[in-house]
Amino acid sequence: MRGNAFEARVKADGGTELMRLLADRLGEGVPVPGPDEVLVPDLAAAGPEGRTARTALALREATEAGAWALLDHPLLALEVAGSPAYLEPDAVVVRPDGRWTVVEIKSFPMIDGSADAAKVGAAARQAAVYVLALERVAELTRGAEVGHRVLLVCPKDFSNLPTASVVDVRKQLSVTRRQLTRLARIEDIADSLPEGTTFDIGRRTGEELAGAVESVSAAYAPECLAACELAFHCRSRARAADAVEALGRSVRGELGALTTVPEVLAAAHGEAGDPADPTVAALRRAAALRAQALAFAGRAEGALTGRLAGKSAGPVDGKADGCH
Repeated sequence: MRGNAFEARVKADGGTELMRLLADRLGEGVPVPGPDEVLVPDLAAAGPEGRTARTALALREATEAGAWALLDHPLLALEVAGSPAYLEPDAVVVRPDGRWTVVEIKSFPMIDGSADAAKVGAAARQAAVYVLALERVAELTRGAEVGHRVLLVCPKDFSNLPTASVVDVRKQLSVTRRQLTRLARIEDIADSLPEGTTFDIGRRTGEELAGAVESVSAAYAPECLAACELAFHCRSRARAADAVEALGRSVRGELGALTTVPEVLAAAHGEAGDPADPTVAALRRAAALRAQALAFAGRAEGALTGRLAGKSAGPVDGKADGCH
C-alpha cells in the first residue's frame, strides 16, 4: 500500500514531479517541461498483445512528434527462449530528442543520497530487462534511442517525498543478453522428448503423467524448492543418483567434471582422479586437513579424558574432584 501510494504521488499532475526529477538528473540542460507539454497517452487495449502494440504505437508517435511523453505502466514484449515474455515497467519517458528512459519507482528509502546496495542492484537488473525490450521497439522506430541510464525514484530519507538517482545498467544489459543467448528454445526442448510425451492433465491418468515426468531428465538445485512444484520429485532423483547438484549450484560449479558424490569422495581419498586436476588437488588437500583436524581433536579428547580420570582417582582437600 505504501508503494502504491508513493508511485501515485510521483506520477500525480501528469507526472510533474517525475519530470522535474528526470530533468534534474538526466536533463543535461533541458528545461523542465510543464504539465501541458507532456503527453500521457492512453495505453489501454484488449489482451497483452493489444497492449504491447498500443505501447509501441505510442512510443513511435511521441518520437515522431518530437514531444515529451510519459507512458504509465506500458507493456513490452521480449522473446525468451522462443516465447514472448510480457514486461510492465513503472514508466517510460520519451524526450523531444527521441531518447527513451526507463523509470523504476521503488518504496525503499534513499537515505543521504544512497540506498541499500542489494535493493539497488535488484532494481538495476529488473530495469535492464526493460531496456532490452525497449531496444527491440526502438529498432523499428526512426530517430529513437534507448538510454542505458535509468531513473530510480525512491522516498527521500524517512519521508514520503520523492528523490531520484541515475543507475547505469550497461553491465546488467550485457549479462542479460548473454543469459538469453544461452537459454534453450522451447521447440528444441520439446524435440528432445520421447515420442508421444505429453503433460496434459485433462487427457492422461495419474500413472501416465508419472511416466511422462519420469521420462524427462531432472535438473535440480536447492533453490527449486521455493518455486517449483516438482522440486521434491527432482530432489529425490538427484539424491538417488548421488548427484552433486543436490548440494547447490555453487558446489556443482566448483567440482567441475566430478558429477556424483562417490566420484568426489574417491578423488578426495586418492582412489581416483588426476592429481594434476586443480579440483582433485583441492579435494585431496581438504581431505588431508580434515584428517589432521580429526586426529588433533582425538588426541586432545584423549588427553582431557586422562586428566579427568586422574583427578577423579583421589580426593583433593578432602573433596572428590571428578565433577570438574
